[in-house]
Amino acid sequence: MPDAILGLSAFYHDSAAAILVDGQIVAAAQEERFTRKKHDPAFPAQALAYVMAESGLRLGDLTAVAFYDKPYLKFERLLETYHGFAPRGLKSFLMAMPVWIKEKLLMRSLLREELAKVGEGQPQMLFPEHHLSHAASAFYPSPFQEAAILTLDGVGEWATSTIGFGQGKDITILRELQFPHSLGLLYSAFTYYTGFKVNSGEYKLMGLAPYGNPEAERTRRWKDLILEELVDVRSDGSLLLNMDYFDYATGLKMCVDDKWTSLFGLPPRARESHLDQRYMDLSLAIQQVTEEIVLRLAETAKKLTGADNLVMAGGVALNCVANGKLLRRGTFKDIWIQPAAGDAGGALGAALAAWHIVQGRERHLPKPALDHMQGAYLGPEFGADEIVRLARRHQAPCQRYQDFDGLIKEVAAILTQGQVVGWFQGRMEFGPRALGNRSILGDPRHPEMQKRLNLKIKYREGFRPFAPSVLMEECATYFELDTPSPYMLLVAPVREEKRHPLPEGYEKLELFERLYHLRSEVPAITHVDYSARIQTVHKETNERYWRLIRAFKEHTGCGLIVNTSFNVRGEPIVCTPEDAYQCFMRTEMDYLVLGDFLFDKKDQPKWREEGDWRQEYELD
Repeated sequence: MPDAILGLSAFYHDSAAAILVDGQIVAAAQEERFTRKKHDPAFPAQALAYVMAESGLRLGDLTAVAFYDKPYLKFERLLETYHGFAPRGLKSFLMAMPVWIKEKLLMRSLLREELAKVGEGQPQMLFPEHHLSHAASAFYPSPFQEAAILTLDGVGEWATSTIGFGQGKDITILRELQFPHSLGLLYSAFTYYTGFKVNSGEYKLMGLAPYGNPEAERTRRWKDLILEELVDVRSDGSLLLNMDYFDYATGLKMCVDDKWTSLFGLPPRARESHLDQRYMDLSLAIQQVTEEIVLRLAETAKKLTGADNLVMAGGVALNCVANGKLLRRGTFKDIWIQPAAGDAGGALGAALAAWHIVQGRERHLPKPALDHMQGAYLGPEFGADEIVRLARRHQAPCQRYQDFDGLIKEVAAILTQGQVVGWFQGRMEFGPRALGNRSILGDPRHPEMQKRLNLKIKYREGFRPFAPSVLMEECATYFELDTPSPYMLLVAPVREEKRHPLPEGYEKLELFERLYHLRSEVPAITHVDYSARIQTVHKETNERYWRLIRAFKEHTGCGLIVNTSFNVRGEPIVCTPEDAYQCFMRTEMDYLVLGDFLFDKKDQPKWREEGDWRQEYELD
């Protein structure tokens, strides 16, 4: 009988399930992909059903079930925090306590009840600490025998950041920063203040920051104010927040708004309101502070461990701008970041911690693959029969290609015409990024592609940048990056020779005048600061996607394409062919590829729906 461990994360945001069989990652998926509720925090019932089905095992076959944090320790933090800040926070306390007393303190029973719905059995229940789950998710799948470990997020039980050391099958936590002092919560406070949604809009803040003017006196002054009034950053990267300015510890908001307004002379931006230069400069100021803290923490990790390599996880590890600067700093020879760095990845980390730490199982380095994540292609896949049924159900004309080379040549030609293609292949990605199996694709050379994708396909803010998927062997031709970036978690500059000069007075132009200036030979993926969030594509992990980009290069001489996630604003990435077809029909995508089938929009039956579909989703 195989030795199998189930990992779960739930009840905060991005619930997920993952399963190991004999130490190998067999499947992992977020609940949101099945329920179609973005960042779904509920018990991951459908994700659980999927990973169990993928493993071929029953509940009674499992050795253990590992949950990604310790509820009792988190409850202790909650009580001590309310006590420490009393009488502040009474309203929040009265709202939180009934939920904790009725449900979360009985987590073991709650999990048993949910697991009983999928079958009989009483596997051992394990509860590794939150940041240990993050650390395990970062170290064990990595390609390193030993590495420094840096975990950064909002908060787990008490810890908000940890520095650790991984060696073989062992992880040692060396330093820990505790709540309420948190880099993740500091960044989320600015996410809220600049008008975006906490726990989902942080990447928007990161994308807005390059529009700030680094030479402006206001940007420098605001950065100084952050460091003087909001956060005391020590030389080792540890920090103390001035809690007079923050309300998240016991209140119902991130900030004390009137104090922030007085400090910055700027009110909190209303969601969906006009973005003026002040909020861009404020975004840049906090991004610069964040980068400095991450760099200092990495230096401390290097001093404490002496390791050549670094691995990272936690929500802040998704800040790919900071990651890119850390890589270029050269503190470590190499960096590996868990692609599901947030709480979803905690499910996988909990299972890995149970396997290696609790059971003491030895660790084996991956070969010849990049790592043990299998390209993060760990979700469901669907066969030709499912696609045929979909086409029949919707009376949707399509062309089936018996020869994949014929299909990719056709798609490459379509892309060169400025057309947008939904690309659905193989197993769904685990984590927040689409990596070529649930993607929307375009020609990076097209001057209108970014504008069209944002406004006509994704229905999202026009300032948002798009990522390139580049053949690994072509990466150095376009970008100042000589290391793999398979999970789109590193930002690097576009090479000088690929850039176009900026006009005089560029910094004073309005946002969209700057945005739509042709900055390089590949303008659709070049951000306003000449950077790009890069995905290197490898034949070993995704041969179909690699072959498509190679076909595009043969057609155009360009070895990269635009890749954005197959969804619209407010919706999770598509999971099933049905999800993909509905997204295709409700947007202005031109073509859809499902496996070996090509759907042309102009051949499809009229799509009838009542109301404005875009208004069904929260505009976050």
